[in-house]
Amino acid sequence: MARRRLEMHHYRQALVRMRQGDSDRDIAAARVMGRRMAARLRELAHQHGWLDAANALPEDQAITAALGQPKRARSTVSTLEAHRERIQAWVEQGVGGVAMWAALKREHGYSGSYSAVRRMLVDVRGSQPVEATCRLHFDPADAAQVDFGAGPMLQHPDGTTRRTWAFVMTLCFSRHQYVEFVWDQSALSWLGCHRRAFEWFGAVPARVIIDNAKCAITKACMHDPTVQRAYAECAEGYGFKIDPCPPYDPQKKGIVESGVKYVKGNFLALRTFRDLADLNEQARAWVIHEAGQRNHGTTRRAPLALFELERPLMQALPDIAPDLGSWHRVTVHRDCHVKFEHMLYSAPFTLVGKVLWLRATDGAVALYEDYRHVATHPKGQRAGQRMTVRDHLPPKAQAFFAHDRVWLAGQAQRVGAACAQLIEQLLSDRVLERLRAAQGVIGLGKTYGPARLEAACARALAHDSPYSRTVKTILSTGADATPLSEPLTPAAYTGARFARDAASLFAFPSAQQDLLH
Repeated sequence: MARRRLEMHHYRQALVRMRQGDSDRDIAAARVMGRRMAARLRELAHQHGWLDAANALPEDQAITAALGQPKRARSTVSTLEAHRERIQAWVEQGVGGVAMWAALKREHGYSGSYSAVRRMLVDVRGSQPVEATCRLHFDPADAAQVDFGAGPMLQHPDGTTRRTWAFVMTLCFSRHQYVEFVWDQSALSWLGCHRRAFEWFGAVPARVIIDNAKCAITKACMHDPTVQRAYAECAEGYGFKIDPCPPYDPQKKGIVESGVKYVKGNFLALRTFRDLADLNEQARAWVIHEAGQRNHGTTRRAPLALFELERPLMQALPDIAPDLGSWHRVTVHRDCHVKFEHMLYSAPFTLVGKVLWLRATDGAVALYEDYRHVATHPKGQRAGQRMTVRDHLPPKAQAFFAHDRVWLAGQAQRVGAACAQLIEQLLSDRVLERLRAAQGVIGLGKTYGPARLEAACARALAHDSPYSRTVKTILSTGADATPLSEPLTPAAYTGARFARDAASLFAFPSAQQDLLH
């Protein structure tokens, strides 16, 4: 038995056996130590009087001093000794051994084996100080820890195969869990999972310990994290405090980190799922019937049993669930709309070019300039949809969209039958869109009055020229006051839509004069 494997209790046991009369062979047969080591120890014992039963056994320090330093095995210098400092730096950066080996071969001409790298890593890491830590204690109802973890790949409703994500909230005292799988780690998913987790527990913990995820903390630092606006509203509505972990320090929420690993290793392993709904249904059943009933390795109690003690001490759910929404920065574009999730929502034209806050909930989208409410729209249902309030548009655009076909028909009826007929012909053109022309005709009534406009429309119809320019020319020249002569007959037309007889084509100048006189 090699000495390097012996502990102090082996030497003391051997001395006790020697005092009882055992030989070196007996001690070796009992596998306390080898015969050669027993012989050496017996010689030392004779020199120091340790075998005298009248004397007490020596202290461990005396035995160690008598044995002296063990002989070291002959060592060889590592082929990586020249790279020790470089490997030390890589270890501090968290670089893996295989990556180190590849870099040494690629960049430094190293030709040794990976085993040499592993031995050097053991030597380097063994010389590093180990940081001491302690286990955190949580009182009942004190805190819950939350985290996201990667879930299985499933078919998305759009037909693609996508990664799911496991949201896990673990109560720190009882270790009871809420597990839900979602398609993304967005702020809306984060907030919705919190709502359903609190409803699952039927109560709210005093604080929620989180990692520095972007859906919760927008700027991570050690002592002053900036709370994401929507998550701050969630905490205010449910009455819990947000307790973010320091950056790059997941040990501060080790309970839920272990919980995520437990979900992956004990729930997801060896199971199949049809879709996301089936995955979440199985997860809820697993939490109640398996995870909640197990004998937890730390508490040595079933999580559901401890939860029955913890739940009465937690805060009650609010009578009215908070209206949770996500906040986003958006810019008002030249068309008086902002873009959110491929849908467009209008804002007052005076805010074009400015950056606004957009708050999105399940059913509505609200716009704010700093803290001043600007507009609210029902949430769009499809990509490319426009939600427009007419009052948000510039005055000219409002006037244009307000004077639509229905409005024009009503205004024309108030002017007279001839005006109504002319407007109807303008708007029924199957080739050109004459909405602006019809708006121009109605607009002439403000300048010349309804009576003159009606007379001008009648003259234009009589000469088969139902156009805005014709009506305007008649009014500007005063031809509407001249009694109508014999109107042009439809016989000038042939069966074709645009065909006229040769006489009418060459007589255009005189026909234009007939319109005016």
